[in-house]
Amino acid sequence: MKLKELSDKGVKIIPLGGLEQIGMNITAFEFEDSIIVVDCGLSFPEDEMLGIDLVIPDVTYLKENIKKVKGFVITHGHEDHIGSIPYVLKDVNVPIYATKLTMGIIENKLKEHNLMKTTKRKVIKYGQSINLGCFRIEFIRTNHSIADAAALAIYTPAGIIVHTGDFKVDYTPVYGETIDLQRFGEIGKKGVLALLCDSTNVMKPGYTMSERTVGKTFDNIFAENAKSRIIVATFASNVDRVQQIINSAEKFGRKVVIEGRSMVNIMTTASELGYISMPDNILIDIEQMKNYTDDQIVLITTGSQGEAMAALSRMAASIHRKVTIKPGDCVIFSSTPIPGNEKSVSKVINELSMKGAKVVFQDTHVSGHACQEEIKLIYALTKPKYAVPVHGEYRHLIAHAELAEGMGIPKDNIFIISSGDVLELSYEKGEVIDHVPASGVLVDGLGVGDVGNIVLRDRQHLSENGLIIIVVTLEKYSNQILAGPDIVSRGFVYVRESENLMDEARDVVNEALDKCLSHNVTDWGRIKNEIRDSLSDYLWKKTKRDPMILPIIMEV
Repeated sequence: MKLKELSDKGVKIIPLGGLEQIGMNITAFEFEDSIIVVDCGLSFPEDEMLGIDLVIPDVTYLKENIKKVKGFVITHGHEDHIGSIPYVLKDVNVPIYATKLTMGIIENKLKEHNLMKTTKRKVIKYGQSINLGCFRIEFIRTNHSIADAAALAIYTPAGIIVHTGDFKVDYTPVYGETIDLQRFGEIGKKGVLALLCDSTNVMKPGYTMSERTVGKTFDNIFAENAKSRIIVATFASNVDRVQQIINSAEKFGRKVVIEGRSMVNIMTTASELGYISMPDNILIDIEQMKNYTDDQIVLITTGSQGEAMAALSRMAASIHRKVTIKPGDCVIFSSTPIPGNEKSVSKVINELSMKGAKVVFQDTHVSGHACQEEIKLIYALTKPKYAVPVHGEYRHLIAHAELAEGMGIPKDNIFIISSGDVLELSYEKGEVIDHVPASGVLVDGLGVGDVGNIVLRDRQHLSENGLIIIVVTLEKYSNQILAGPDIVSRGFVYVRESENLMDEARDVVNEALDKCLSHNVTDWGRIKNEIRDSLSDYLWKKTKRDPMILPIIMEV
């Protein structure tokens, strides 16, 4: 694509998630009447998001421009890149384009949500291009901690944009071939307008270790614990890791049990599509474990992040129906804790250790993300005019910007943007020209988006200070008090041990009621406010606590 062929108009890059955090990756690319969306992931709730199950991206902008949206282009099959697809498709039903394994995992989700019949899908091979509106998108082979990961070369009228997806450079991958560095170089020679590059490991110097190094560690652990039952916890989507556990199990004559719903689903899909090699008769059902001795069993399970309902957490808490941890068991954590999950993981490790299990977590994991030298290599090959760091918290994006500057990208051509920013790039200039809605949408049970900031604030208030309900019955017309005030406390104080406080609180409410009724106040809203204010002041003076106060007035 020569410079004179390029449009004077800029291409818009609109991240709707994936910045300021690890997770919820989704980026829209827009030129005139065409929009394509790269990835559609979810993130997991922060500690203060009480009761929330998932956070999905706000796709208001896509809904408002639905006629322009040509499709979802997916880089790989991790939850932070595909997890929101079933939720978003209900508002933005456009075709999905992905590689074979990625599409297989997406289809599992579509089946769960009864969306298979209504969703168009197309499997793309490496090197293949698709035309969507005025965009042409080429899939480039990369390596990651899941097979079939792809980078994207997005050919736009304003220039070529390279999106790395999540990647690393692995010269000895467990499955498939190594990253197609040659193609990155060829695209770099054509002239790259912008590089959107993974920032997750940008603060780590050097190179990321090959996935194969973990296989050697597994062999050593299996040899050292030859008489123990071995339980390995890892990410369900890390198909290559599971393959290496199976390889070690075969070498040491052990049968393999797979436990955890997400693990079973992904392994079934990977096996059907040929992404995992399973020796005959090595896999047994969890019910058959009792027919084998400890030294003949390997259990592969979910729960490496300490998730409360994952299989390993239930085993550690002695609430798993089929597996009981016993002294002598060897439990391997084949992952590193995602930031924020450290406490949960420590809790599970402590529980396992108290039951007499040996816990191993040294050298049992390698990252799927590029370290500094690999990121530099991509910059050197693509030689972009603009750098747009993605996939990371703010500190990662800052570090990435410094690295890009060190690779010769002018400071003015490096854009650290926020979710919702509209970045317009042309060969002439680049600037943030607008902002669109991009705060997360909260999923609570079957409710999507029905819990907002006000509800969260109330939950926070309830969790910190508890609730007091005041019930009063008034006579119709005369407003005389017929019953009450009755005070019910939940999560504030233990009533039986605080009778004096409750009696005094009742007196305060009575005074507030008398004040209102003596002034002939008939507006229930004003009466409730008077009760709430008076009782709140009293409780704060007495306890330095501020419970939620809910007055209820009934009329007879």
